[in-house]
Amino acid sequence: MEDQEQGTKARVVKVESKESWDFHVNQATVQGSPIVAHFTAAWCIPSVAMNPYMEELASMYQNTISILTIDVDEVKEVASKYEVKAMPTFLLLKDGVPVDKLVGANPDEIRKRVQSLAQSNPTDIA
Repeated sequence: MEDQEQGTKARVVKVESKESWDFHVNQATVQGSPIVAHFTAAWCIPSVAMNPYMEELASMYQNTISILTIDVDEVKEVASKYEVKAMPTFLLLKDGVPVDKLVGANPDEIRKRVQSLAQSNPTDIA
């Protein structure tokens, strides 16, 4: 039954190490898929409250955008590299390069920015 659920619902991918981050960023870059990285912490209530919302976005944009979640306490190297100092922080990447950053739990604003990122992603890359 779990396999059926995964087939119908896109998942937010949990990044558990710097190597995992590098792998997912490289994979998305090769596929021409923008990334929304949700930097979170288990102790941060606003971050945790955004998790279901990120799952919803993952379902809405399952064929166009990769959504990753990174616990800043577990993957400090990546959080430090992108100067994440508050949670939640959302980093939008295109071709592996940051193009936008949003700090704070603001569902409407992240939806607008993700929608804009999806629309700016050409499907016919030469």
